[in-house]
Amino acid sequence: MMRIAVSGTHDTGKSTLIEDFVAAFPDFEAVSEPYWTLVERGVAFAARPVIADFEAQLGESCRLILDEAHGENVVFDRCPLDFLAYLDVIGAGEGFEWLPQGKLLARISRALASLDRIVFIPLVQPDEIASPIELATLRRRVDARMKSMIRDDDLGLLSGRTRVIEVTGTRPGRLETLTSALGLASQP
Repeated sequence: MMRIAVSGTHDTGKSTLIEDFVAAFPDFEAVSEPYWTLVERGVAFAARPVIADFEAQLGESCRLILDEAHGENVVFDRCPLDFLAYLDVIGAGEGFEWLPQGKLLARISRALASLDRIVFIPLVQPDEIASPIELATLRRRVDARMKSMIRDDDLGLLSGRTRVIEVTGTRPGRLETLTSALGLASQP
């Protein structure tokens, strides 16, 4: 049994890596990112990034990880760290510090602890995504925040419980890096 989450700012190739991974390892169940599961349930999101939308996605991420996915092998598109980074960056832009507390913090901690691996796709220079990027400044700021959250564990949410794998490079290279790091043999 292996539970994996693929994380990173928007437009880094998370969904593509998940598609490639599940195609190579069909015994893994892919779980859509919280944004899409909420949209499917009729949730409407603002045209611009707002705190309430990312709070909803954070809650949905915890729900998907803790309550919804019970398969033997699961790969999640995003995890709570993604939304914590967006909330921190958007909150700072609005002039306040957004921090999880109480029951929410405990739920986030449980969700992260239930993961065997977090696959982080950081931005690199030159950018590996050639298409035009929506909200490029937000993307860079969220990536910087995620790097400090993951590499330095500055929120104390990882504390050695969940191993993080960073993947960069070409599409096939990312899949190979992930496959190798997980100790999985590619299936013919």
